Amino acid sequence: MTPPTVRTTPERRATRARVLSLLRGRLSAAPGEPLPRRPGDLSIGSYNVHKCVGTDRRFDPARVGEVIAELDVDILALQEVDRRFGHRIGLLDMAGIERRTGLRHVPLSNVPMGQGWHGNALMLRTGEVTRLRRLTLPGGEPRGAAVADLLLPAGPLRVVSAHFGLLRRHRARQVAAILETLEAADDMPTVILGDLNEWRPGRRSSLLALEGRFEGVRPDHATFPSRLPLLPLDRILGRPYGLVEMVRAHDTPLARVASDHLPLKARLRLAAVHGAALAEAA
Repeated sequence: MTPPTVRTTPERRATRARVLSLLRGRLSAAPGEPLPRRPGDLSIGSYNVHKCVGTDRRFDPARVGEVIAELDVDILALQEVDRRFGHRIGLLDMAGIERRTGLRHVPLSNVPMGQGWHGNALMLRTGEVTRLRRLTLPGGEPRGAAVADLLLPAGPLRVVSAHFGLLRRHRARQVAAILETLEAADDMPTVILGDLNEWRPGRRSSLLALEGRFEGVRPDHATFPSRLPLLPLDRILGRPYGLVEMVRAHDTPLARVASDHLPLKARLRLAAVHGAALAEAA
């Protein structure tokens, strides 16, 4: 029997080219290297730890802690840090990670022994939290986001740590809920980071409402699956323009096995952004 002819549409050709481009970029990059920093720069990262179950199906929180140490960032958002069912207790040795890296855990959970809000956790090396909001995001499955206003040596920063749903229409509603919260708050440099579960660019993307408001919305850095990353599910978005630079996946042998996602990291030019704003106001 002759197989049916499959029409290759322009959209399919563009998608295929995009996947090949992402694969070529992954193979040619050296993303395990430390991020170069200038005076006043910070580093920021996001990591879905997959409840500490690696691609070898082993539950190993210590291994995840080693990847966090490899990242060497100043601000870190984590997803899936708690058990999903039953008692939602935290899975990471937060005290051990702090001793190893200097990153301290920001309490987000509303249950005893929990570490995150709907699995989202936040860790900081310096600074303090001046305001914290826990959002329950709309959709058919339990999802949430944490909005933390930080006072850092380089100036104030708002961090939104989120894990979006699996369905496109739910993700679009979750984007709208976060934007509504941000528009009601005082303006300050802001990053949105986490597993946003979106890989499509342009009109088909559930993140379309973020374009024009945040830099870095278009998918460029494949993080999933960690053994052969093809899909850019994770993001680090920033505003104003120039706040976030050098976004890259942290692709190391340990990161490929510790979780089904690679971490994402970036350089944060917070001092430069605040300096530019002061110069413009003068």
